[in-house]
Amino acid sequence: MEHHYCNNNYSVISRILLFISEIKMTKKINKKFLFLLLTSISLILISAFVIEYQLGHKPCSLCIYERIPYFISIFLILKILLNTNYQKITLFILFLVFLVSALLGFYHFGIEQGFFSESLICTAVNISENLSKEELLELLESNPISCKDISFKILGFSLATINTIFSIILSVIFIRLFINYGKN
Repeated sequence: MEHHYCNNNYSVISRILLFISEIKMTKKINKKFLFLLLTSISLILISAFVIEYQLGHKPCSLCIYERIPYFISIFLILKILLNTNYQKITLFILFLVFLVSALLGFYHFGIEQGFFSESLICTAVNISENLSKEELLELLESNPISCKDISFKILGFSLATINTIFSIILSVIFIRLFINYGKN
């Protein structure tokens, strides 16, 4: 049963990659496609906030940093949709944004799997510092989340894994849009 489940996931991923390989740009950017990407990216961010605030799964520090590329991309896509200047370079910047996002996601996935050790990003404060009783109590009450703890999964994948997959797909989409920009 598990094996069949994995094959379906790979089949979906292969279909997505096939779709990406067929993306072509004409002299103008396909605004409907960019709007679809903008909507998808916005839904990803909204989902992260729903998981955090509605479902009560507190994110680790790295999870919060992984949201930044999505916010940046929303502004960059809006820039492309509203302003025709520098569209090609903005597509390349979007590629770089999601390349960094994929690296962050992969690093987080590696921490979860034990490939990498947690970094300073994942630790809230150095406890060896002299802390007052009040500061220590505040730290204990805040209950910092470890980057290696997986508190939420979708279809058996951690959110870091899903972010890595989405970021790779989006980086490939944006580099294809950049490469094919202006071609007939």
